[in-house]
Amino acid sequence: MAEVKVIEVNESVFADNVREAALIREKMSKQGTLFLNVMSAPGSGKTTFLTALIGMLKEEMRIGEMDVDIRSSLDASRVADATGVESLQIHNGGLCHIDADMTARALLEYDTKGLDLLILENIGNLVCPAEFDTGAHKNIVLFSVPEGDDKPLKYPLMFTVADLVVISKIDTLPVFDFDIAKAEERIRRLNKNAVILPVSAKTGEGMEKIADWIRTEKQTIV
Repeated sequence: MAEVKVIEVNESVFADNVREAALIREKMSKQGTLFLNVMSAPGSGKTTFLTALIGMLKEEMRIGEMDVDIRSSLDASRVADATGVESLQIHNGGLCHIDADMTARALLEYDTKGLDLLILENIGNLVCPAEFDTGAHKNIVLFSVPEGDDKPLKYPLMFTVADLVVISKIDTLPVFDFDIAKAEERIRRLNKNAVILPVSAKTGEGMEKIADWIRTEKQTIV
C-alpha cells in the first residue's frame, strides 16, 4: 500500500491577508480617513453611483477614489472627470479580486493623508472580492433591479460580509420583475445587521440616505 503523507495546516491561508488588512485599517483610522470597499457585479451601476455620491459629498469632505479593473482606466477617468477628485486606477493582473497586499501597494502610490474619505471601487464580481479583506473599514455591496431579487440566494457570502447593501437602479422597477421586500428578507436571512437602502443614482432617490450613512460612519473613526 502506498504511503500517504498528511500535512496539518494550522493557520488559515488568508492569515497574512488578515494581518495586512488590519494594518491598513489602523493606518486609515489614525489619519482619520474612512475607507470604503464597494463591490458588485458588472453593470450594477457602481461608477454612476459613486460619481453621484462623491458629487454630493465633495464640498464637505476631502475624497479620494481607487478603481480596480483588469485593463483600461475608463471608470477611474469617468469618476475623476465628473467629480474632480483624484482617482487612481489599479490593474490587478487579470485576477477576479483585490486583496490587502494589493491595496497596500496601491496606497504607496496614493497619498491619502488629509483625506476624509477613501473609496475603493472593487472589480465587478460577486464571488471573489467577498473572500478578501481589503483593509477597508466598511463593505458596501450594490445589486441592481435588472439583476433580479434572487442575488442574495446565489451569492450568499457577498451579502454576509456587507455592512451596507444598496439596491440600485430602482427607477427601473416598473420594467423589471423585482420584489424589494423579498430581496430585503433574503438579505436579512444572511446578515441581520446590514443596512439596506434602495436608490436611484439617475434620479437621486435615496442618495441622501447613503450620504448620511457615510457621515455617521465617518464619526466612528475620529
